Amino acid sequence: MSPIKPKIFVAVVSPFLDKRHGSERIITEWLTHLPDEFELHIYSQHVEDLDPSRYTLHRIPKLPGPHLFNFLWWIAANRFSRYWDKRFRGLRHDLVFSSGANCLDANAICVHIVFAEYLQQVAASMQWGKNSLREWPRLLHRKFYYKVALAMEQHAYRNRETALLVNSHKSAAELKRLYGRDERIPVLYLGLDHSIFNTATRSGLREAARKQLQLPHGRFSLILVGNDWRNKGLPALLDALMELRDLDIGLLVVTTEDSSSCRQLIAEKKLSDRVSLLPPRKDIEFYYAAADVYAGPSLQDSYGMPPAEAMACGLPVIVSAAAGVSEIITHGEDGMILDHPADRAKLAAIIRLLYQDRQLCNRLGTKAAETALKYTWGRNGRELALIFNEIVRHRADTATQTLTPES
Repeated sequence: MSPIKPKIFVAVVSPFLDKRHGSERIITEWLTHLPDEFELHIYSQHVEDLDPSRYTLHRIPKLPGPHLFNFLWWIAANRFSRYWDKRFRGLRHDLVFSSGANCLDANAICVHIVFAEYLQQVAASMQWGKNSLREWPRLLHRKFYYKVALAMEQHAYRNRETALLVNSHKSAAELKRLYGRDERIPVLYLGLDHSIFNTATRSGLREAARKQLQLPHGRFSLILVGNDWRNKGLPALLDALMELRDLDIGLLVVTTEDSSSCRQLIAEKKLSDRVSLLPPRKDIEFYYAAADVYAGPSLQDSYGMPPAEAMACGLPVIVSAAAGVSEIITHGEDGMILDHPADRAKLAAIIRLLYQDRQLCNRLGTKAAETALKYTWGRNGRELALIFNEIVRHRADTATQTLTPES
């Protein structure tokens, strides 16, 4: 009878986890599909959509007020909570795993975004003169928060004792260029729940979804999903729509972000009758069913879950080369790739082509669904288990070498 393999204790550090937000959804799915050899201890302020039998929650209180204040509190509080558990409860973790640069002592970090690269992309939009006076308080908060986030990233990603894993080769290249991380970094292309995202579900929901969203009969509808609409490429998409006024094309924007500045931009471009701002919903496939094309010309995206979900539903997708998800797409076969996210003229030309050539549009959607079938959360869980085991072995070997006296 083979001996029982001891559990590997993993401390998971994330301010919150659920399936309504991009990076948090990824970690939630990964943890759900990890093999039972891992015992999970989650340090978080809020956890949803994860089977309670799969983990032990160590709740970190949330500080009321601006996001920046809570984030600064979080950095100190999660570290103290883990220290307390180790010092007074004898809880010793084999591995500390962080979703992004959320703590200062992680052994492994999933890099959802290389913040230094992102800041280069949005620097122009954060100039005082580019924002109205009423936007200045929010802009000031963003500037301070981004400084803290960048400092956390620099500390974490420059530390070669911290193992990094990414969702695209694009992110690995950015880490090499910006932080000198030239080792082989594991790439996990993200999985999908194909019981939810599939062509049959989209077909079955389509009529009801378009009716509920009150889309005009025959309107060709684009969809964009995600927070931080500037980074997701909404300005370029709105400009493309302005060039397509002669066609009956509308846009659905699904976001949790404060919509006031977004609505102002839409109004300025006189597109209020063409663009609908929609709140997120757990059954996001309902929105995909209403749309004809997913359009996401992201300025910077380590991967991008919504385009992949849309592909699984059989939607043709337009993504920028700056999005990691473009690595699973072959241009002109199962999607369209925009070389430069700010190239609104090229973006408009691609949308016009898909509007006019419905046969091409349908063919891209069919091929997109076939491509998406290759990627599952179960596959991600197995890949992550191998990575965690390798990190634990490496740490054990390093500790042994440190304790062994030189001959």
